[in-house]
Amino acid sequence: MMRANLQNYSPLLEDTVIQQLVQWGKRQPLVCAVILASSRAIPHAYTDLFSDYDVILVLHEIKPFYNDRSWLETFGSVLALYRDPLSLDRGFERAAYVTQYESGLKIDFTIWPVELLKSIASQSQLPPEFDAGYQVLVDKTQLTDGLQPPTYSAYIPKPPTDIQYQTIMEEFFLDTTYVAKFLWRDDLMAAKHILDHSLKQEYLRRMLEWRIEIDHAWSVKPGPYGRGLKRWLPPDVWADLEDTYTGADLDSNWTALFRTIDLMRRIAIEVGLRLGYSYPDNLEGRVRSYLFRVRESDRHRRGIKTIDQGYRNFSCQQ
Repeated sequence: MMRANLQNYSPLLEDTVIQQLVQWGKRQPLVCAVILASSRAIPHAYTDLFSDYDVILVLHEIKPFYNDRSWLETFGSVLALYRDPLSLDRGFERAAYVTQYESGLKIDFTIWPVELLKSIASQSQLPPEFDAGYQVLVDKTQLTDGLQPPTYSAYIPKPPTDIQYQTIMEEFFLDTTYVAKFLWRDDLMAAKHILDHSLKQEYLRRMLEWRIEIDHAWSVKPGPYGRGLKRWLPPDVWADLEDTYTGADLDSNWTALFRTIDLMRRIAIEVGLRLGYSYPDNLEGRVRSYLFRVRESDRHRRGIKTIDQGYRNFSCQQ
């Protein structure tokens, strides 16, 4: 049983983890195959000591592994876990355990019946979770022989259409009005949710990813939640992104809102120019004018007389 402490846990232990999975899988009578997926199965992918091991266990019966969690302790002392409910995939039940170990090791186990893997192996095209990259660690009865080789292209963004680009911009600017409304009401949690999740995660992040893909011929697989963006973005863009985050002060959040708009404008114009799409200058100008009025009302209500002339004098032609 692996019980390495965190300070000794390093990417060099990957071979040890893989060997443990292989040896354990071979000993288990219900395990027919063990398949490694995601980043650990992609050649030259960036991984570090906290990178997950995404492991598919192909079983004669999944219920014993679903109902009894004790087998998870084989790989270390479990710190915390999430058990995904049983669900249907191509008509077959499957489930998952997202497992964090005290050692720092994290393994996301997906449990499949043999019939599900057979169904996938009979297809001429891999599902995305396999096409993104997989490695067969154990296969006792050649169940994986029919699997197509991965192209490693799944989950890589495709160039957006003009409609998709314009829709992102329309929804982004609509949600800026929610931030303004919630800041005016002093509803901090609601304002921060829209500012830091909707505006940045749903809209700005996607625009930043498109900008990265343009520079890398649409070949980069983005990480979830913006993970890894710092490695791909120019330092000045990353610095501007950092400046869009702030604490609980209302005025600081107003500033963060306008900085988020500034960065979205900068990146969206670059993406639009490269893809041949028009940036919605008129929409931005009208929304900014509205936001300035709400901000001025908020400051007046709180007895703040100074006005940020830089924002009031903004011109889309600058």
